Formats: sequence, C-alpha cells, structure tokens
Amino acid sequence: MPRWTSLSGKARRRGHPPVEYGILVYVGRATALSVEEYLHTSFPDLDREYRDGEIVQRAWPDYLHGKTQGLLCAFFLTLGEQLSLHPCVETRMRVSPNRYLIPDVAVFHPGEPDAVPETPPLVAIEILSPDDRLGEVREKLEDYRTWGVPHVWLVDPRSRRFYTCDAGLTEASSLTVPELGIELTPNDLFKSFK
Repeated sequence: MPRWTSLSGKARRRGHPPVEYGILVYVGRATALSVEEYLHTSFPDLDREYRDGEIVQRAWPDYLHGKTQGLLCAFFLTLGEQLSLHPCVETRMRVSPNRYLIPDVAVFHPGEPDAVPETPPLVAIEILSPDDRLGEVREKLEDYRTWGVPHVWLVDPRSRRFYTCDAGLTEASSLTVPELGIELTPNDLFKSFK
C-alpha cells in the first residue's frame, strides 16, 4: 500500500491559506522509507522526523513558538564566541542508527557538529506548540537523554514556564548550564512578550 503519492494543485492547512504544490504527499504515519531515502527527502512544509523506519510529522508551530525559538537561538548566539557555543534550529540529528530527531533548538560546545550531527549537543530544547501531544514530547525528550544530551529542556511559551528533563519532567525557575555559568529565567526570555 503506497504511503506517498504525487499530486499537484492547491492544499489548505487548518487556519492557513491555500498553497500551490507539485510534490510527494505523505499519507498516514508508517512508511517503508530507508534512512538513506529519508536523508535525501525534502518535505513540502515542515521537516519530518524518522523513527525506526517511520516518517513522523511534527506539530505545526505558531508565532509564539517561532518567536521563542528565535529568542533562544539569539540568547546562545550572543554567548557563542565567548563560550564556544554553536546553536542551531530545526536540524536533523542522528540519535540512533534508525532514529533521526529534529530539536527546535540545539546548542553544541565546544566545536561545530557535522552536517547531520551524530554526537549529542550540550543542550536540546523543545518548544511546545498548540498541537503537541505531551506523551510524544516526553518520548522525544527521553530520546535526547538516552542519546547523552546533558541538558534537555522544554519551554512552554503560552504559560511562560520552563521544564528540565532528568528523571521525568520537572518545572524549573531557570534553565542552567552550570559548567559554563549560563542561566536563563522566564523573565529574561519572555520580557518582550505581551
């Protein structure tokens, strides 16, 4: 049973204007795509993750998600030269031989990673979107921990709360990287929010 089909015309995503397309269209969750095929596939809208042979669509981000992502990246960019930090957004990362995840923000230290990182970043951050399912987000955060990411964070821009993922999710008054003297509070991050 095919999971991809080639179509052209107009598509509409809930709450978004129609867009033109002439693409492969994803049908369902399961696919028979190999890792090599996944790494050479471009998706028409939001990049997708690869989990044990399946292509997995990510939650659609909104403005608050994007603004939070930009602010987090800017925060680490300002510290980058001084602390040898290399932040990136929406980058495919190989967390195991058959699993590629895409953190909203990742921060590498002290050197830059390969094009598709196979070495854990110092920090992996997920930002909650309105359509996120908490169970799936928790699984993803645990995948980062299992991979060896020392600092795994969850940021909720709607409630303006921070969480760390150690042995489960714990609300945090600030996000820290103690070994580098980094601390970020909700006030620091969300001060430009209305």
